[in-house]
Amino acid sequence: MREKTNWILKNIHLIVSVVIVVPTGIIYGTPAVLPAFLDIPVNTIDIVNLLKANMMLYVGVSSVWILGVWKTEYWTKATELNILFMLALGIGRMLSLFTDGLPTDGYVFGIIAEFTIGLFSIYQLKRFGEL
Repeated sequence: MREKTNWILKNIHLIVSVVIVVPTGIIYGTPAVLPAFLDIPVNTIDIVNLLKANMMLYVGVSSVWILGVWKTEYWTKATELNILFMLALGIGRMLSLFTDGLPTDGYVFGIIAEFTIGLFSIYQLKRFGEL
C-alpha cells in the first residue's frame, strides 16, 4: 500500500496534467465541439488546421507524460517537459492578459492552473528527481 501511495505522490503532477490536457486538446481539435465550450468561432480551414495542430501537440506532449508515469527512466524528462509546457502556456496567457485584456473565466482558470502545475512540477523534480 505504501509503495502505491508513493507512486501516486511522485506522479500526481503528470497524471493531473494528462487528465486536463488530453480532453482540452481534443476539444480544441474538434471544430463542431469547440464553440460549445469556448467562445471561438471556427469558420475557416486555416483555423481548423491550427486547432488540429494544437490538439496533436497537446496529445503528443501528454504521451511523454504517460511514458514518464509508466517508465521510471523517463520520469525526469517527462517532468521537465511538464514544467516547460505549463509555464510556457501560463506565461503566454499572462502576456495576453496584460497586452490584450481579461479573457473569459476558463482562460483565467487556465493561467492559475498552468502556473500551479508548473511550479508544483518544479517541486516534484526537486523532491523525487535529480535537482
